[in-house]
Amino acid sequence: MEFDVIVIGGGHAGTEAAHASAKMGCRTALVTLNPSRIGFMSCNPAMGGLAKGQLIREIDALGGIMGINTDKSAIQYRKLNSSKGPAVRSSRAQCDKALYAQRMQEFFLGLANLTIVPVEASEILLAEGKVRGIRTTDGSDIFAPNVIITSGTFLRAIMHTGFDQAPGGRAGDQSSTGLSASLEKLGFRLGRLKTGTPPRLHKDSIDYSKVEAQAGDVIPVPFSFYHRTQPFPLLPQVHCFITYTNELTHDIIEKNFDKSPMFTGIIQGIGPRYCPSIEDKVKRFRDRNRHQIFLEPEGLNTNEIYVNGISTSLPRDVQEAFVHSIVGLENAQFIRHGYAVEYDCVDARQLKATFESKDVPGLFFAGQVNGTSGYEEAGAQGLIAGINAAQKVLEKSPFVLSRLDGYIGVLADDLVLKGADEPYRMFTSRAEYRLLLREDNADLRLSEMGHELGLLGDEEYEIFCRRRDSISHWKDALSKNYFYPVTGVNDWLSARGLSPLKDRVSAEVLLRRPELTFDSLVELGLALGETVSADVREQVEIQVKYEGYIKRDLEVLEGVRKNEFLAIPLQLDFADVPGLSTEVRSRLARVRPETIGQATRLQGVTPAAVAAIMIFLKMKSSKATPVSDALHG
Repeated sequence: MEFDVIVIGGGHAGTEAAHASAKMGCRTALVTLNPSRIGFMSCNPAMGGLAKGQLIREIDALGGIMGINTDKSAIQYRKLNSSKGPAVRSSRAQCDKALYAQRMQEFFLGLANLTIVPVEASEILLAEGKVRGIRTTDGSDIFAPNVIITSGTFLRAIMHTGFDQAPGGRAGDQSSTGLSASLEKLGFRLGRLKTGTPPRLHKDSIDYSKVEAQAGDVIPVPFSFYHRTQPFPLLPQVHCFITYTNELTHDIIEKNFDKSPMFTGIIQGIGPRYCPSIEDKVKRFRDRNRHQIFLEPEGLNTNEIYVNGISTSLPRDVQEAFVHSIVGLENAQFIRHGYAVEYDCVDARQLKATFESKDVPGLFFAGQVNGTSGYEEAGAQGLIAGINAAQKVLEKSPFVLSRLDGYIGVLADDLVLKGADEPYRMFTSRAEYRLLLREDNADLRLSEMGHELGLLGDEEYEIFCRRRDSISHWKDALSKNYFYPVTGVNDWLSARGLSPLKDRVSAEVLLRRPELTFDSLVELGLALGETVSADVREQVEIQVKYEGYIKRDLEVLEGVRKNEFLAIPLQLDFADVPGLSTEVRSRLARVRPETIGQATRLQGVTPAAVAAIMIFLKMKSSKATPVSDALHG
């Protein structure tokens, strides 16, 4: 079989990669062990969250599918940090796990240019140093000049529950054993990471009178900018519930540390610092007498409750003992016990910002195989890898998002510069310019790019243009409409404890008052003459209220951009650059930064070293190599 692009793995990175490649016109093979697991939510039944909501909205703005599918399967929407500033607001949706996978599989069955191949990849095939395809465990070959590995947690994966071990990347699915050896043979540095999952409990065995109900938003906001389910929300909305561990819970766990594969040295892989197991929480935070737990329904037609907050690999009897010590869970029945998964990952510092290997042309990596955790981080990487594999086929320039463009760019930059010695998770704090990189303006930042790539369709692009133009129109209208210090206006302000007007003021200036909203202006008498959608009102309000901060960040950004994209040829031998210390040369040679901007962010690389590189490059050439050429290697 001959294709343009082969995608190995049908998880969240694989689905985005395969969709992007096929949508951009490339003959694409999605190679997966089990087609019924395409799009499966392996762990928690939710999409989005802090900073993760931004990733999904950026995926959607570029023409990806994660946000669309989330809206098709969401059973609760919540806007996190809604009382805080717009830079840190993030959307989250509880999903019906079975329905999410089902809708994704239905979508892929009708996708042009895509072939689903139900085999296991065991080896990467090369020809003249470049990718030629893959060999499968049954000995057959599938050919393509571009291969994207999105193997998730399946490379040499082992599941741990207490001292019991079993091969597998998740319950019910086998491990992939051959591909790791093939990658090592090609010179890739492999690390060992660990992730975990909590028990699943029967919903009818929980005492809901003892736990706190958590409702979703009264007015939910969809993830997709361009696709609205009818009706919206499409599915019935449900509650989640909150309870807490207690001192007895912690005492049971602590007394069984000697039975934990984490603390006895059985698990060698490093787990996620920001989403630790409950035994790790108890050990690290001894001063805390309780930890919050979320009881999350896994769907509308299942009895399973996901117990978010107690990921564990302790023995089954210990899990039952500590769970039954928690208020509301005294008589909880286990459907599935928690377990940890240990697996191989590659050192992402061997990759370009496109997620293509720096040494093996045509070989891309995306998702947890790059050392990340989370569906959203995986989907974002898959999208970038899929786009760039297609760009190679189409003989077009690589597509790179910098950390100045979006959270996806921050994610890529962090991974290829620093790698991941623990599972990487996105946070708003990782983005230096988060006020500019909000989830509400992801379309304004990225949809033009998505359309130029051919990933965002003409119909979606028309929706984008109407929204963009409407925002611009109403910002302009506010600057040209005035309020005067008349009785009606001042009475309205005074009744709300606000200072009255002394002179005429534009609606734009008045909106800068923290206490006022776009709707306030309408109450004060602003004539609209037409319906203004809620999302346009929100965008106008944010842009007006934060105009000073946004302008300041844009000015800083302009200065940063001057050197950010100056390319460093991948073949540059840093030993030739005078003035660099041995340590700096070693760091630069290991990572091989693609741009001056990347070099400035490498730990241990001083401003003087960066200046030496810039001087060297300018001496070598009066004109810097275009970044697109450097990325091609």
